[in-house]
Amino acid sequence: MLNGTSAPSPAADVDEETPLLDRPLPPCQIRNSRLFLAVFSAVLGNFSFGYSLVYPSPVLPQLQSPSTDPRLRMNTDQASWFGSIYALGAVAGGLGAMLLNDKIGRKLSIMMSAVPSTIGYMLLGGAVDRWMLQVGRFLTGIAGGMTSASIPVYISEISHPAVRGALGSCPQITAVFGSLALYALGLVLPWRWLAVAGEVPALLMVVLLALMPCSPRRLLSLGRQEQAESALRWLRGKHYHTHKELSAIQDSINIQSRVTWSQLATPVYYRPIIISVLMRFLQQMTGITPVLVYLEPIFSKSKVSLDPRYDAALVGLVRLLSVAVAASLMDKAGRKALLYTSSMLMFLSTLTLTLYSHTTPCPSPHNHTALNLDYNPHNAIGNTLDTGHQTAAGVIPLISTMVFIFGYAMGWGPITWLLMSEILPLVARGVASGVCVAVSWLTAFTLIHTFTQLEHAYGLYVPFLWYTVVCVFCLLFTGVFVPETRGRSLEEIENYFRTGRSFTINKCVQG
Repeated sequence: MLNGTSAPSPAADVDEETPLLDRPLPPCQIRNSRLFLAVFSAVLGNFSFGYSLVYPSPVLPQLQSPSTDPRLRMNTDQASWFGSIYALGAVAGGLGAMLLNDKIGRKLSIMMSAVPSTIGYMLLGGAVDRWMLQVGRFLTGIAGGMTSASIPVYISEISHPAVRGALGSCPQITAVFGSLALYALGLVLPWRWLAVAGEVPALLMVVLLALMPCSPRRLLSLGRQEQAESALRWLRGKHYHTHKELSAIQDSINIQSRVTWSQLATPVYYRPIIISVLMRFLQQMTGITPVLVYLEPIFSKSKVSLDPRYDAALVGLVRLLSVAVAASLMDKAGRKALLYTSSMLMFLSTLTLTLYSHTTPCPSPHNHTALNLDYNPHNAIGNTLDTGHQTAAGVIPLISTMVFIFGYAMGWGPITWLLMSEILPLVARGVASGVCVAVSWLTAFTLIHTFTQLEHAYGLYVPFLWYTVVCVFCLLFTGVFVPETRGRSLEEIENYFRTGRSFTINKCVQG
């Protein structure tokens, strides 16, 4: 059982040292409580990200109401900028975080995201003019981009293999919790108080992270051996022998190199990068971001039989449940099988929404404004008293949207991120991740910004028809370009991209 450690120690302590590189040991031999606390502190940033992303859903109907202060009331174009400018902020925040991660470290990068977040919510909550709303939205987007780019790196570097997979799913889950919290609070709070509430998780994150250690990998890269050892022992437990894990981290740092342009021209590099970028592009083109951002206005426009505020909260709950289901299936079903299922569910749901919105009569010209300008909860309650046939038809958009969210969370949501971590070469991961961040959020900006314009000019069926077509491309792309990586080693995956021959990937023998 001993593994050749230099210092004598009890057998139990030596066993604690062994598993991280050789084989997993019982979880009781490593103390995870402080690790979990550090992860919880960090993912509060993802909670804030999920909250801020969907902020326009309950807010836009209030800002577009005729009773709103004229200095704040938004028309179609202003509403589209309010929804989409967040994505431009996320591009800046994501790319900026990639630079800050190397300059000041992962933990400080996450903590710095609280600055634009707090200022942004202060502008939103205290807005007396439309420019304050737009600038506040942009600043919260910067914070969202910073957290989404920094937190997964921090979690992966402080976790050990036995829990890295589970903890790696925490950012997405907490982001979904954040969106659900926004939908739920939107039922009882006016839009200014929603902004005030949005400041709480970011400030709490700063307070807790100030008490957490920096990444041991970051400290070693700076030559701070003693601090790295102290941080690792704090994360693993006071009796944990850090020598072997620190040596492995140091070896990884020593062999790390920068990718050259000539290397990028070889298939082993450009093929996985192109697949990753296209997957991030198609992921956004399915329409998931505009649907989440404009969820309540979409339900209002679709004449759902329930109050759109409650529909949005129900969809948020379904999204949370679907993420949990997807996490349980991730290592049981193949990647491509889940992507096929995801594409089909999204295709069927968007097709249903297209047909429904195309056949549903538009509101009268007196009431027609972009995404239900004059939405009134009392009118929605009155709609629930309509005929039995209309009430039954009114749940179609709700059910279809739930299926769409569920389908996305089963495949194209999480697997896109998972495949990136599996197929991207380590030396090119920084560059490729930056390209993926930019492509993803710029695509999201375009879709969010044009959604209200298309809806105002043609109706909801046009954007939904486009999403339906994209889902067909997702099916074809999965079948032609996406490799099945489940059960394969990184060396086999790399060999596949080097040769382009699928039979060079052989399933690992399961022991």
